[in-house]
Amino acid sequence: MTLRQPILYAEEMWKKQRTWVLLLIVLGVAVSVMTIVTRHGTFDTNSAIWLLYIAAGLVFGGVLLLYRQRNYAEVTDGGLRVSNLLRSVVIDYDLVRSARVQKLETHFQDKRKRYIRPISRPLLAKDALFVRVRTDDPRVVELRRRLGTQLASEDTIALPIPDPDSMAWEITSRLPERTGVNQGGQRRRKRARTAR
Repeated sequence: MTLRQPILYAEEMWKKQRTWVLLLIVLGVAVSVMTIVTRHGTFDTNSAIWLLYIAAGLVFGGVLLLYRQRNYAEVTDGGLRVSNLLRSVVIDYDLVRSARVQKLETHFQDKRKRYIRPISRPLLAKDALFVRVRTDDPRVVELRRRLGTQLASEDTIALPIPDPDSMAWEITSRLPERTGVNQGGQRRRKRARTAR
């Protein structure tokens, strides 16, 4: 069974840019019709230019919808898959130290404030999934490079998703047993009692 949730950066991008898509299409249709009517049905280069507005709006809208559909985080049997428009990365569970939920703004504290893009600002006060990875593994450097500075910092990957609690729970349940790690009072395995 897999659990898949959209990364909300793509949702914010869609919300901010869909007005431009609508504007290009409506403007292209309105001016094309008006140009053809005022020129008594004659189709010329001016009419063709406004038809290009319609095509540009449709292409731009299609790319935004594809970007929105391709940006997701998915828990699979092989690891946590993080996908964007062009590629996807699978984070093996043996690289994951922990998965927890925190406010997204904690990911951009101190020196990382310069990485805050306009699509991130509305999400800063919301909960996000924070996945801590092992920094001693050489695969982590490539992982950070492929995810980019928006999602990955030194040992943390921050994913704004609609329901980070269920994703954190699902990832934690798939982590390999780590012996000798302090698991906290409720998560600590109980000792077998011996009869006296």
